[in-house]
Amino acid sequence: MKVFLNNPKENWIVDRIRKEWYENNPDIVTESMADCDVLWVVAPWQWTHIPFNIYSDKKVVCTIHHIVPEKFDENNLNEFKIRDQFVDAYHVPNKYTENFVSQITDKPIYRISYWYNPELWNPMDKLLAREDLGLPAGKKIIGSFQRDTEGSDLISPKLEKGPDLFCDYVEKIKTDDTLVLLGGWRRQYVISRLRSAGIPYRYYEKSSIANIRKMYAACDLYVVSSRQEGGPQALFEASAMNVPIISTKVGLAEDVLNENCIIDIEKEVYDPTDVDVEDNFNRVRKYDILVHKEKYLNMLREVVNGT
Repeated sequence: MKVFLNNPKENWIVDRIRKEWYENNPDIVTESMADCDVLWVVAPWQWTHIPFNIYSDKKVVCTIHHIVPEKFDENNLNEFKIRDQFVDAYHVPNKYTENFVSQITDKPIYRISYWYNPELWNPMDKLLAREDLGLPAGKKIIGSFQRDTEGSDLISPKLEKGPDLFCDYVEKIKTDDTLVLLGGWRRQYVISRLRSAGIPYRYYEKSSIANIRKMYAACDLYVVSSRQEGGPQALFEASAMNVPIISTKVGLAEDVLNENCIIDIEKEVYDPTDVDVEDNFNRVRKYDILVHKEKYLNMLREVVNGT
């Protein structure tokens, strides 16, 4: 069995997913669409970049990471139905995406969560990380490393990511020692809110993985405030690095995190305990790519064999 994953080349999370899959499965991957048995469309927004004659000759698995119902209009549905004609099976990471996709296709759906790479995400000394980043040692640092602003105007909040909820939460728990650590692209909305509230922040827009590791390690708390998610990856990364994290009930949060760390962010405040952090670390280990990849391999074999 040979598998080809389409390559978005966007310097974002799907590029890393593809890279890690190729590095950890060298015996079954190929860089040639023509030579593959399974075409894995891991970046579905770029499905039309693949020649249509390739689809007709291959088994096709399509990953749907997440869908925002409020944005899924008739045009999105029509495009889904056109692509659906070429797809043999779908991969989704969580139950919320599975539920939505099951209503618009009769093709098989495999729910398999994301993995994490323990070679990248492992505990790191907080004080050394702060020193390397030039961050103060005595602050309570709250982290958020994802896009939060719509690209259409670079002003409006990307509501599915919950930047408004994040800012509300930070304003609610802030003290004189609070410092917000931001990463990722398009953080204009959160930066504007923090400035209005007089909350100090540091922003690293385009960081290397090595720098992002230090950013996680520097945090006293990482906050996932999203309304819709595929993962997010922060659930795995923060947990594997022993970083306290809280999340809304979204994406894979219920699978990865201790239930104490999943909160109604509009009504609750919670600071994870050492026990919570240890439990998150232990829970996330089953998603180690070397172990978890077997579920993906089983999916791909079943699609190839038509079972």
